[in-house]
Formats: sequence, C-alpha cells, structure tokens
Amino acid sequence: MRSLCLAVALLLPAVVVAADPIEAVIDRHVDAKLKAESVTPAPQADDHTLVRRLTLDLVGRIPTTQEADAFVTSKDADKRAKLVDRLMNSGGYSRYQAYLFEMMLNEGKSAGGLREYLTKSVAANKPWDVVFRDLMLPDEAANKGAGEFLKPKVGDTDKLTNDVSVAFFGVNVSCAQCHDHPNVKDWTQDHFYGMKSFLARTYDAGGQIAERPSGLVKFKPTKGPERQAKLMFLTGATVDTDTVRELNKDEQKKQKEMEEQAKKDKKAPPPPPFSARAELVKVALQPKEAEFFSKNIVNRLWHRFLGVGLVSPLDQMHSANRPSHPELLAELAADTTAHKYDLRRLVRGIVMSQAYSRGSKYGSGAHPDSSLFAVAQLKPLTPVQLATSLKIAATDPRQFDGKADDIEKKLEQLEASARGFAGAIAVPTDHFQIGVSEALLFSNSDRVLKEFLTDGNGMLLARVKAEKDEATAHKLLVQSALCRPATAAELKAFAEYAARRTDRPAEAQKQMLWALMTCPEFRFNH
Repeated sequence: MRSLCLAVALLLPAVVVAADPIEAVIDRHVDAKLKAESVTPAPQADDHTLVRRLTLDLVGRIPTTQEADAFVTSKDADKRAKLVDRLMNSGGYSRYQAYLFEMMLNEGKSAGGLREYLTKSVAANKPWDVVFRDLMLPDEAANKGAGEFLKPKVGDTDKLTNDVSVAFFGVNVSCAQCHDHPNVKDWTQDHFYGMKSFLARTYDAGGQIAERPSGLVKFKPTKGPERQAKLMFLTGATVDTDTVRELNKDEQKKQKEMEEQAKKDKKAPPPPPFSARAELVKVALQPKEAEFFSKNIVNRLWHRFLGVGLVSPLDQMHSANRPSHPELLAELAADTTAHKYDLRRLVRGIVMSQAYSRGSKYGSGAHPDSSLFAVAQLKPLTPVQLATSLKIAATDPRQFDGKADDIEKKLEQLEASARGFAGAIAVPTDHFQIGVSEALLFSNSDRVLKEFLTDGNGMLLARVKAEKDEATAHKLLVQSALCRPATAAELKAFAEYAARRTDRPAEAQKQMLWALMTCPEFRFNH
C-alpha cells in the first residue's frame, strides 16, 4: 500500500544532486520564483545587520563590539565565509544548535541529559540519520543522554507516535487517530496505528528504555469491525513479521519475571530478537521511504535560519500542502542524503546564500509574501539568545579584549550565567507576541536591574559613568546594545534626555541602556 503523497513523489522526475554549492542552488531557485512572480527582492543587508544576524543564528548571541567592528571594517572579499566558519567551529555553535534541536525534539522543553548528547553530536558533526538511530535505539553506555528523548514520552504511546512523526518526518498524524483525516487523503487510521505499532512495545523498565518481543495494536475504524494494525510507515510501506500478536500466558509470565529481575538489577531487560523500533528506523531510511526524513530536516533548518519553512506549518508535510519551492526542497533533500546527512554542510550553505542575507526592510509597494523569501523575516529572539545578548550588552566591551580562547571562555561563562534569566522567557512561536509576563518582567522586575543594569566592576554602566565625554558615552551605549553606530537622531534624543537629568546622570544612563535593551530592534533578529 502506498499513500498519495509517495505516489505523487514517484511521478516526479528523479532529482540529480547538483554540482553547484548549496548557496548557489538556493539562490537559483529562489531568484527564479521571484522573477516568475515579478517581485523585486530587498537589497542585501548591511554589514552591521549581517554580522549580528549570523552571530545570533549560529551561536545564539549578539556579537561583541570587537567582532562587529572587525567584520564591518574588513576589506577581505571572503570575510563572510570566514566569519561563518569561525562561528561554526566555536563551542558556542555546538551549544546553541543543540539547544535548538532539544526544543525541536521536546516541544520547547528541556529534558535533562538530552542536551548533553546533542551538544556532543553537533560538535562532532554526527550525521542526522545516526542521531535518529541513537535517539530511537538509545544505548546510554555509548551515548549518554540519548535515552532522554524517549523516556519522558513512553507513558503515552499515542503522543509518542505523533511526537516521533512530527520531529523526524514533518507529519502530524494525530488527526487520523479517531478517523481518516477529513481534509488530507494521505493520512488514514492505518497510518496512525501503523506508526503506533512500531512504538507500542516500548516501555519504561525502571528508568531504562525497554521493548517487548511482540505486541498487537487494535483500532476501531469509523466503519466496520475492529482491526489489527500492521507495522506500517507513513508511505504505506509495511514490515512483515510474526511478532504482531499478543503474548500467550507462558510468554507473559516469562516476560513479567524478566522485567521484575531487570528492575531489581537496575538494568534494562535484554533487547528482543525482533525490535519494532529498529524496524521503524530501518524502513524510514530506505531510499524510497527516506523522502520524509530528509525533507523534514531540510525544512526545519530552513525555517530555523529563514524564519519561514519551505513547507509551512512544519508538521504538515503532505500532498495537499505543497512546498513554496518544491524543486528546491527536493534538491536540498537529495543533496543532504547524498552527503550522508551532513547538517553542518547544509547550514553553511543556507547562511551563505543571498536569500538568507537580504535586508528586512522593503522599500516600497506591498510587502511580498513571506514564502517568496524576497525580504528577511523578523525573528523573535529565543530565550537563550535574549538572555545571553542582554549579558553581553551589559558588559564593558573591554572585557572581550585579549586572546581568542580567553574571550571564548568569557562568552561561555556569560552564557551559563544567563540560563536562569532565559528560563523566565517564553519560547517564541511562528505567531509570536510578547506576553504579559515578559512585559512585566522588563517593566517592573528588580531582576533586570540587578542582572543587567548595575555599575559594578566590568559592567558597561561603570564604563559610561566614568566617561567624561557625554556623546562618547551615548555612542558606546548604542554600539554595545544594537551592534551598530548611533544615529544622529538617537544621539540628539539621548543628549536632550541627559540635559533633563543633570542631577542624576548615572540614573539617566541606566534608563538609556534599559530603553535600548527593551526596544524592538534588540528583541528581534532582523
């Protein structure tokens, strides 16, 4: 049995992996659609915007003033590529991208040791298909923390089924649980319960992930008698096995004894001779079936860096929801598969493209649809981005002078110290609006004053407080917070405000920095 989605895909011509760099492939497809739609794209972002955008996207923070100045003043024709490579080779890249993968896999929630596993995997550039295997077939001895993807989910197999389908295949099958999907012919109850059959045997054996040797999933269709589900992937591909059955009494007794002994020994029971989860991994990565897997990770990384997916929403990858650029998605997916799911290569290509580096301001006329990628999308900062960037903006830039290794350690320390504050910030969604709790936090909380607006040793406010020239102090505030020079209008406004606060100059500077930290330009990646 094959779903409509796979049938449509098989009718398309085979995708040949291009010899061009990924960024060239991206720009060829995006520019072709802009031309076809008679849409003029926004000009490329200026250097101040680009260095801020790249640093936020790749390592989860704003650049230091030294980093921004070095990029803007450089005359090197390859300075963008060198900046990208430096950022991607830093510890900050591994930590921040691992955080984003954790949010992706766990619906915006932290899951203990999973972050540790993901950080090591990103640092080692572990192929995405290997990460998939590690998470679905966790071996804690070899990959500490990998089991934390399944552990919180095994108590609810229905939710586990949908979580796995969404995270790795871009498919929300929950609507097909009670009946065939009313609007999407691709998804039927057979698909939901077929996926569930791969996972229903998994259970928590005293804190260890285990799997029973056989199992049977039944479901009641909207019409007709109760049915037994097959081990069936989203494409309709099935796995033949004689383990789709219930254990007999003797087998149940033996299984119970084994599970109880494993709990006493605090060890997972031995793996079954036939693992349904292992079969799911196997079938999902077969050439004809892997389209969902490869397209999903391409789409999610595109969304991460461009702000809008090629398929949107991200969990609606089916034949009734065509990609904005189907040939581009197919070519990137084929390229990613051909290069053994090397995500570092894919990320580098995305952020080196002209589509990624367009400006976020559109000069005149109606604003183009976001799916055309004619203009950069405003992306609200994630909790980690916002909290770490506040720490950097509040620090005297001279603290980031010195050897590269020492600066990296200082940035890592600031990142670690920002985690508590990050926990008070909501994870943004595609339709983000600043919530009441965040607004009150920045308006009324002493926490903001104590963490970012002090004039202690090494803080920005101490530096500007000691600055004799008022204009220089104001320029430093803007440069540190917004990663660009102050405009004439900003300097005029600050001078007028300071003139009304001559009795409290230090307090005036504190209010100026607060205004910069809470302005929309700081809150968004643009």
